Amino acid sequence: MSTTLSDLADLGLVVEPGGTAPAGPAGGRPAAVVQLAPGAGVVAGVDVGRRHVNVAVADLAHTVIAERGERLSSDDEPPAEVTLDLAAALVVAAVKESGHSLADVIGVGLGLPAPVVSGTGLLGASNILPAWAGLAPSVELGRRLQLPVHVENDANLGALSEHTWGAGRGSEALVYLKLGTGIGGGLVIDGRLFRGRSGTAGEIGHLSLDAAGDVCRCGNRGCLELVAGGAALVSVLSRGRPDIRSLADVVRLVAEGDAPCRRLVADAGSSIGVALGGLVNLVNPDRVVVGGELAATGQVLLDPLRHALSRSAVPSAVEAVDVVQGTLGGRAEALGAVALVLREPSPSR
Repeated sequence: MSTTLSDLADLGLVVEPGGTAPAGPAGGRPAAVVQLAPGAGVVAGVDVGRRHVNVAVADLAHTVIAERGERLSSDDEPPAEVTLDLAAALVVAAVKESGHSLADVIGVGLGLPAPVVSGTGLLGASNILPAWAGLAPSVELGRRLQLPVHVENDANLGALSEHTWGAGRGSEALVYLKLGTGIGGGLVIDGRLFRGRSGTAGEIGHLSLDAAGDVCRCGNRGCLELVAGGAALVSVLSRGRPDIRSLADVVRLVAEGDAPCRRLVADAGSSIGVALGGLVNLVNPDRVVVGGELAATGQVLLDPLRHALSRSAVPSAVEAVDVVQGTLGGRAEALGAVALVLREPSPSR
């Protein structure tokens, strides 16, 4: 161990900040404290959504040292090339802000609201970014930055970030729900992402609640996303309400006490709780972290969600799980992209 640490120190990867670790119960010589060197390198995380691009930069000790973001104002999906150009520019700006250069970046994580085909890095069909299906975004962003890029589904990254920095810390079996324009989910089991064979593990938004319901863009009928996703809520509320144009409007009006908005969000929470019951029965998690833009409605959403979960899952599984609001908000996916590079083997490598 001493020889290995000496080699790492010679490479500038670790330092001894001074001091010693507390003595163990068996006594013996106090152990020296060793930590990753702040200048050993940095990683960048990129989160791309339909209306935003967020970037975070962190050192190898998981300390976030710079963040950048930009909203996309157009209601229409911008071309993938335009969004990738913006993502590359934000990475360059954030790395410069951190006091580093691209030469110091050891890798970039990229999150997108789409399934990632295992072993290829290609994107599957996405309701949020349909024009990106079949694209290899790791190759495209890597070409722009001349850096290795590892791509992952955004809900998986939300799960990873909440487990690393947020409300999921210490969880042995974590379910993360991303409630935004659509509904996504991610699983962290024993500290590792569980993706499934084709990268769709945890995709609760396309669990069918009504076999005779409306046809979803995924091809199934009665999907949860059709009744509880942000786009569905906006569609219902905007009928006769021209002031409601986005999910952000819904969240704001819930906070202001708007009765129709609060009722519809509560109904969405109940539907999500029913769907979550099946997942809780199967995975038996100790924690469910609710994130995404809709999570900002707090107990208006969470109380009916918990109540519906208690009626749709095995009682012992319900007693074993805590349902909590995420703590990282809109930062979750970009931070998860950082964590992906630092601790997770990526399916696109």
